Amino acid sequence: MLPRTFEGPADPAIADRLATDDGDRPIAHAAIETPLPSRNCDCDVPSRTDSEPTVAVAEVLPDFADAFPFEEFNRMQSAALPALLNRDDNVVVSAPTASGKTALAELAICKTLAEDGTALFLAPLRALTNEKESEWERFEDLGYSVYVVTGERDLNPRRAERADILVMTPEKADSATRKHETSRYSFITDVDCCVIDEVHLLDSDRRGAVLEVTVSRLRRLCDPRVVALSATMPNIDDVAAWLDAPEETTFAFGEEYRPVPLNADVKTYSHGENAFADKYRRLYRALDLAEPHIREEGQALVFVSSRQDTVQAAKKARDEITERDIPMGARGDYDFHNDAAELSNDTLRQSVLDGVGFHHAGLAREDKNKVEQWFKEGKIQLLFSTSTLAWGVNLPARCVVIRDTKLHDPLEGEVDMSPLDVLQMLGRAGRPGYDDMGYAWVVCDRSDADKYRRLLRDGKEIESRLAAELDAHLNAEIALGTIDDVDDVMDWLATTFYYARSQSAPDEYDAGSDLRERVSDTLSALVDEGFVEQDGLNVEPTRLGQLASKFYLRLSTARRFADIAERCQDAADPDSAVSVDADDLLTAVAGATEFDSVSARSDEEDAVHAVLGDSVDDSLDAGQRKVLAILRSGMTGTTPTELKSDAWVIRQNALRLLAAMREFVDTLGPARYANLACRVEARVEHGISADAVGLTAIDGVGSGRAGKLAAAGLTSPADVVEAGEDGLVRAGLSEGVAEQVLANARDLPVISLDWGDFPETIAPGDNDMREVTVENTGGSARAGLRVTVNGREMTAKPSYLGEATLPVAVFGADADELTFTVEVAFPTLPLPTITETRSVLVR
Repeated sequence: MLPRTFEGPADPAIADRLATDDGDRPIAHAAIETPLPSRNCDCDVPSRTDSEPTVAVAEVLPDFADAFPFEEFNRMQSAALPALLNRDDNVVVSAPTASGKTALAELAICKTLAEDGTALFLAPLRALTNEKESEWERFEDLGYSVYVVTGERDLNPRRAERADILVMTPEKADSATRKHETSRYSFITDVDCCVIDEVHLLDSDRRGAVLEVTVSRLRRLCDPRVVALSATMPNIDDVAAWLDAPEETTFAFGEEYRPVPLNADVKTYSHGENAFADKYRRLYRALDLAEPHIREEGQALVFVSSRQDTVQAAKKARDEITERDIPMGARGDYDFHNDAAELSNDTLRQSVLDGVGFHHAGLAREDKNKVEQWFKEGKIQLLFSTSTLAWGVNLPARCVVIRDTKLHDPLEGEVDMSPLDVLQMLGRAGRPGYDDMGYAWVVCDRSDADKYRRLLRDGKEIESRLAAELDAHLNAEIALGTIDDVDDVMDWLATTFYYARSQSAPDEYDAGSDLRERVSDTLSALVDEGFVEQDGLNVEPTRLGQLASKFYLRLSTARRFADIAERCQDAADPDSAVSVDADDLLTAVAGATEFDSVSARSDEEDAVHAVLGDSVDDSLDAGQRKVLAILRSGMTGTTPTELKSDAWVIRQNALRLLAAMREFVDTLGPARYANLACRVEARVEHGISADAVGLTAIDGVGSGRAGKLAAAGLTSPADVVEAGEDGLVRAGLSEGVAEQVLANARDLPVISLDWGDFPETIAPGDNDMREVTVENTGGSARAGLRVTVNGREMTAKPSYLGEATLPVAVFGADADELTFTVEVAFPTLPLPTITETRSVLVR
């Protein structure tokens, strides 16, 4: 299938006179057909067969005119408009950055709303979901509800169910579709139209497979109309084939549709032996490129690799601008000076007055908003940013420079910047309405120059990233119940971009029988490794497979955690030589496949050794030892300075894995080891000592409040209850916080054990059945109850406390003394395991 390719003639007046394909000659321009009769949408779309370049919003969408911040659709939008409003087919549009693709998303949303449907907008970044929430207050003003669903917000299922427009990231949509059968996420199956913003993210190493399987799953669940929008991509026809978009609704707009022409090139620098000095060599090169535009009162946007680099580059640039005597800054602007004083970031406050700013995800939202506003107004002339700005806010500049093509990833080490990121950044060059030309440069080492020149010349074909994670995603579909038998496996495969791409590039994708054989082999491996059970043609998940899917684990990690759970089960046997402690659990997480690519820089090795010493599992490589050092030191809040730059990202990933391990042990092993995992998880999260970690079981008590309470000698929820509100205030909590913490502490379980009339002696050979009552006078909680005699398990059962009675057999054995132990462990609360013992003499 050929996409509708728009290469537009040079004369804008005839740009929309598009020739039709006669079957013998190639399509130079695709035809805009006379609009089809509208089925449900009251949208009167005129024919675009004449030379009129634009369409008025009010002419085609009178009821939604106020939802658009302009009065006329541009040429690109007008060309795609009939396909969006007059048809129900899926739509795929590829167009240059800044050409107005957002309006196409809004057109699709308007049609959906007019038909009383629900629209889902998949945004590539969480920051962009927040931006859309603000932008689309225009829809709220028209009486429609917009609801953002992200991992950083508590979900309100009622609001989600009633929303007209849902905004989500692919990761959150993946989570929602996995849980669609729950009442909390059932709203996801009511989606009538799914708009995929930046669909070329399919080619992202980390996120591409998630986007691919999520859209495929959504289509299997509720078959919404799909509108996929993308920056320019050479193989748009593969995306169209994946989404079953016909030729009439597949559009590839050429660079002629950029509002500002782009002049992009590659510049090299002299590479030295010192990486730190190289950053400044590239910075000076970037300033050389930006300087003439700044002197002409233009603006420059320079992309660097990290948050810290944005700050350091801005500081150095201010000095260099002074040295070069480049006129910029607004120190004489009294109002701007007052506005800048409100910034919460001290360095940024000083920098913006000199016309230099920086922008990254770690800035306070108010600071970011001000930086964006001032850059748009021209008060900031030179802005340093990370790549997130390229995917988020529409913030063009006359000049764009990519200073860093390599970046340090805490989980991957030094990696090349994604080609998608490079093209997205360069596309920000050129301000519509201000510039006649946009200028963009990639600054790189000479050895990489040809690679980036090819990228600029040929673009980047979009590839599927599913193959590398095929086993985990196939397991997830089986765990979700969307695949019930072997035939379903192949049906599912046919819904993926992986399959569509394999049809156009069979040599690269093992197409045909080889592809089917690969999927069949993957299924067989899932069965052999215990993730899936197969009975004839039927397949169903095991508990192991369900846990791997629930926590998004790589299957090798899931197997590793299952082995730890089995070790915990063995360790509960008093005759076993196996033991498991907190460090064993941390080592299992540090050695997870998810951390395979972590690297330890030379300046970090001494810090790692200082934390770990010499007693480290030989199976861990240097990067995994670094992970272990971060987790160990994080448990006490003493992470060495050399490890702090990567610690946050590593710790966040480790917390997900620790939560998974806890549930693996809870499901497959003894409750007391699940409790151990829970306590380790809480210590890593809050940096609290082992004796005080139980405080974090109190809702509202994190590391700060736990530290205050522990310093005052309050190390358990029971201590908190006993101290009362006055004692908590004396410990440093405010009165309001103390009142709430006390109430939450009282909601935790309070356990007492009644041994009844338990004997002190028993004659050899006699048997006596007794009962021990476990009573909870506090809040409800799930617990694992266990009775042992001389270390051997007699009774073990889970219970939601209340009250539970445990039978205890007292018998005259060969031993001279019997020690009975009752154990109450909380697998999901970091409370200490409660144990009490009684001794019975045999005589």
